[in-house]
Amino acid sequence: MTQDQLTVAVVGGGTMGAGIAVVAARAGHRTILRDLDDAAVQRGLDTAESFLRRSASLGKLTEDQLGAALANLTGTTELRDLAPAAVVVEAVFEDLEVKKTLFAELDDVVSRDALLHTNTSTLSVTAIAAGSRYPERVVGTHYCNPAQLMKLVEVAEGRHTASAATKRSLEFLAGVGKTTVLTKDRPGFILNRFLIPWENNCIRALEAGLGTVESIDRAVLGALRHPMGPFQLLDVVGLDVHKAVSMRLYEQLREPRFAPPPLVDRMIAAGDLGRKTGRGFYTYETTKAFGA
Repeated sequence: MTQDQLTVAVVGGGTMGAGIAVVAARAGHRTILRDLDDAAVQRGLDTAESFLRRSASLGKLTEDQLGAALANLTGTTELRDLAPAAVVVEAVFEDLEVKKTLFAELDDVVSRDALLHTNTSTLSVTAIAAGSRYPERVVGTHYCNPAQLMKLVEVAEGRHTASAATKRSLEFLAGVGKTTVLTKDRPGFILNRFLIPWENNCIRALEAGLGTVESIDRAVLGALRHPMGPFQLLDVVGLDVHKAVSMRLYEQLREPRFAPPPLVDRMIAAGDLGRKTGRGFYTYETTKAFGA
């Protein structure tokens, strides 16, 4: 695969899908964002455009680069519109049957040479690839959140992934400015195996009164040098997403450290999901995506 302009399809216009669309469009690729209805597609495009315009206002993109990236972005609800795609990045809800069904449908839409990437963070790449008649071209590419800002992508091969597909995927990811690490097709890969129990422990520390939201974040920022404190990160990810990831890992691994603490359920019940609702561990003036 060359690093000439490609057509990249991103399926799923949520926070992660919109971020991945930014990554592809900013790198110069024609980018098609697909979701199930016009409203979802427009929300994803608006999120991507807002981030790109914010980047230009901060001097991280020139006006020419901004114009080119925006021109690269289109949206659709029709799966058949993804036919020209050389790379399809699946970023839909973490449901195995939904993902398998999507990959089965893509077999009849995109060319045999197209790469199928799944952005799963908790499910088996092998199991997802089983939905395709061509599992050799399915590669796990877990973008760190927020995808448009974080450099790292975890790359995992399914049982039948061809080494050529992995090589082409690594070349594509390098071309869009990503740093990659290879990991095994195991629940949580590397990062969520570490991150989810750690975030849950930070929440438990808060519940136990060991510190406040602010003091725990300051301790992590000051001593561990993380780019964000755990509660800042949880607000970016969303408490509902954190619970879903935690529970999927707990169901597979049966380790108590993966089970979300009670505070998570109380916050979800109150609608305090984080940045996207304007309130989580912190309160926000805007519900726009992080960095937008």
